Amino acid sequence: MRGWAKMRIHLTVSLLFVCSLCLVSLEAKKLDPYKALGVDKDASQREIQKAFHKLSLQYHPDKNKNKGAQEKFSEINNAYEILSDEEKRKNYDLYGDEKGNPGFDPGHTGGGGGGGGYTYFTHGGPGFTFMPGHWQTMGGSGGFKSFSYSFGGSDPLDSFDLGDVFSGFFQGGQSAGFKSSGQSTGFKSSGQYAGFKSSAGSQFGSRSSTKSSIRTVNSQVFKSEITNGGMIWLLLFKTPGLKDNEYYESLIEEVASSLEGVLKVGVMNCDSEPSLCKELGTYPRKSPRMFVHTYNIVRKSGYVVEYHGDLVKKDLKVFCQEHLPRFSKRINLKGADFDPDYGNGLPSVLLLSTKKETPILWRALSGLCHKRFNFYDTQVHDISELAVNKLGVNSLPAIVGWLKNGEKHVLRTGISVKDMKSAFSDLNVLLDDLEKKNKKVASSQARKAATYRESRHVPLLTASNFDTVCGEDAPVCIIGAFRSLKERQTLESILSTVSRKSLSRQLASGSAISYALVDAGEHPAFLRAFEKSGFKSSNKLLVAYKPRKGKFAAYTDEITQGDVEWFIGSVLNGDVEFSKSRQKPKLS
Repeated sequence: MRGWAKMRIHLTVSLLFVCSLCLVSLEAKKLDPYKALGVDKDASQREIQKAFHKLSLQYHPDKNKNKGAQEKFSEINNAYEILSDEEKRKNYDLYGDEKGNPGFDPGHTGGGGGGGGYTYFTHGGPGFTFMPGHWQTMGGSGGFKSFSYSFGGSDPLDSFDLGDVFSGFFQGGQSAGFKSSGQSTGFKSSGQYAGFKSSAGSQFGSRSSTKSSIRTVNSQVFKSEITNGGMIWLLLFKTPGLKDNEYYESLIEEVASSLEGVLKVGVMNCDSEPSLCKELGTYPRKSPRMFVHTYNIVRKSGYVVEYHGDLVKKDLKVFCQEHLPRFSKRINLKGADFDPDYGNGLPSVLLLSTKKETPILWRALSGLCHKRFNFYDTQVHDISELAVNKLGVNSLPAIVGWLKNGEKHVLRTGISVKDMKSAFSDLNVLLDDLEKKNKKVASSQARKAATYRESRHVPLLTASNFDTVCGEDAPVCIIGAFRSLKERQTLESILSTVSRKSLSRQLASGSAISYALVDAGEHPAFLRAFEKSGFKSSNKLLVAYKPRKGKFAAYTDEITQGDVEWFIGSVLNGDVEFSKSRQKPKLS
């Protein structure tokens, strides 16, 4: 009887231990890390990161005050700590324990047909699973029965003998762990209760350190390369003490890689540049901050705008694209001839495509090169449209360019884009070539204009010599307009004499004034560029034209040599009010 009583005590204690384990398991019932983040078991690290950051923003205690948010946030962090570390994830997938201790459920409930099990998690610690209905009687002597628990797998480590547990627990000299095949398969104790521990990682978990290729930005770089540069920048503002700097840097690097050539990325340490960060309103407090630096065409200045969306590549990329500069002017051909603006002396380029909106690549290119070219773009519905045929375009997308003298060049048709970086580079080469041609034309015009001025000859304007005589290189062009041969002879004599005289004031640039004649009877549209009626009431008149600014002043009173000298002197002294031309004057 004494032996039987002793056996009953052993059995009672054993059952109490089993019940306590079950109660602990039920009390701490939680999802596995894959379910906690809502991802599949074959999810990539990027998918895991996206899921984690979305959930962490949703349940962060600073933003979510709902009941259970703190617990959910902790669960999310625990799950991410396991799945973001390749070694821990591998161990969990194999053993159900990120430490690599066998004998635990490998991240799922049972095997074969499955079944509803309980998985126990603590803050980053190991877990174990109980599945109801899988306890088995292993038999024994003297009425004592040992129990075995199946994990549903075929691996010999998928089961353990509770008899060994109790034996080790009650007898000295034995390990208190679960054993199978002579190996310790249970909890390891290293100063922590039952091998469980609490981990307090950063908000966004741990990431392997990678060497960053992001440009380091300081005050000098910001002012010389970023401000008013036209190129869009994705900027990270941080301080060394903030958590998750590495993740933010990794994220903007990924966006930069997908938009390579279209935008640049940089990081500023606000501990080193506190004044600039505070001036821009970008100083980080609790976490790093991301801003896009872009350009406002109306205000003609750069500015920064902060990103507040989810920390995922797709959303941040869209945000950057939305803030690309818009230097390209959207036009509608509608069968009309396209006439670029030559007022600033820059060559012009027109993109023809089927896109409803200005393509991202063209917007980025226009931002980078807006000081070198006039940019335009248009949507083409049918390649057979009259305006498209006039441009000489036979396939889309296509780019057409114009030099400052109006000379047209079809730069490329049927453009194919393999990737953003190579396309951006190829288009830059096309523009560089057009710019070189434009410089040659400008140089040639300057030489011809100098020859005209040196000869003291007053030329008659034609379509071929207008840009040479009254082009961008002429600060002011004095044009005598006539409607009869007699009036031509009078104007030619006066202008020829005046051009040889030294006037009271020369232009600050030191460039001489250009003088020319135009037959208003033969070219009535020329004068209509300045005045709607084309000065029909005047048989002869003088027009002072500033081609660089597109402005003019007209003198329609009695024309004598003294009157002409007074008018020109007033123009040079700034005593004459100039008006904006209706359009650029042209000769057919």
